[in-house]
Amino acid sequence: MAKQLIIMLLPLLFLLFILSEVVEGTKKSYGVYDNSNSVKLFVFGDSYADTGNFVGSPSYKQPYGITFPGKPVGRFSDGRVLTDYIASFLKIETPAPYALRNSSTLQNGINFAFGGTGVFQTLKVKDGPNMTVQIDSLEKLIQKNVYTKQDLQSSVALVTAAGNDYEAFIVNNKSIIEIKSFTTTLINQLSINVQRIHNLGINKVAIALLEPLGCLPRINAVGKPVYVTLDLYNAFLSIIKTLQKKRDENSTLMNPLKACCVGDGLKNNCGSVDDKGEKKYSVCEKPELSFFWDGVHPSQNGWQAVYTLLQSSLGQLNHG
Repeated sequence: MAKQLIIMLLPLLFLLFILSEVVEGTKKSYGVYDNSNSVKLFVFGDSYADTGNFVGSPSYKQPYGITFPGKPVGRFSDGRVLTDYIASFLKIETPAPYALRNSSTLQNGINFAFGGTGVFQTLKVKDGPNMTVQIDSLEKLIQKNVYTKQDLQSSVALVTAAGNDYEAFIVNNKSIIEIKSFTTTLINQLSINVQRIHNLGINKVAIALLEPLGCLPRINAVGKPVYVTLDLYNAFLSIIKTLQKKRDENSTLMNPLKACCVGDGLKNNCGSVDDKGEKKYSVCEKPELSFFWDGVHPSQNGWQAVYTLLQSSLGQLNHG
């Protein structure tokens, strides 16, 4: 039963975990920013896309942000995350976090993603803004004329959420039948959410999830190519197999499943300190060669590899 549960959970637990081959020495480009570009990026989701909304979280503490921008600024990584690379693809600067909206320019869009949240309320941040609340926030900005109809029509939305929704099932050891039932409920709500984003006026929505939402009747009824789905799960399985094979051939390569930043012992995590402020974690010698930054989040190098892998799919955002 335990083995069946693990198999059932794999596509759910790794819903947002994408792996791509890390090529040492590859030239990295983060986009050519053009302020005359009218496109804006609106981001909804969790820690994979959060760039600073979860104020007071570990993402605002050392050693997060050591690669970029050199200090903790709210990204759950040593550097750039998925949002930064999608913005790069659109040739705009990364949109400001919603939490910092009063002190930031909003010309590139805005990021509502909040670490630990999900489609519904989660165990990690029970009072955090789930996706419905995040969409509510955009609607309020529209009502205040912060963004016009033209702003939205020429813009793109990025949706990355659902992994945290399953935590309660793992903790409480729920049955496979219960998990299947919840999955149906979650997909239905997610479908409502992405359709709502489109109905607000955004004509392109990139959904970073496993489920083939683009095939659902409710979404397909829209008629034109609004939703771009990214097959993250199969990418994960394919690339992890490739990386492990290369490591079998060369044992000096870093294990792709090993985190760069790890806590000392079982009670500590990346960024943990004791009562005296002394570090209770360690960071690998070369974060730029790791794929995972901590136990959950890819490193900047990992996200760069992900971006490279997804460019062909992201190209659909430029059509129609």
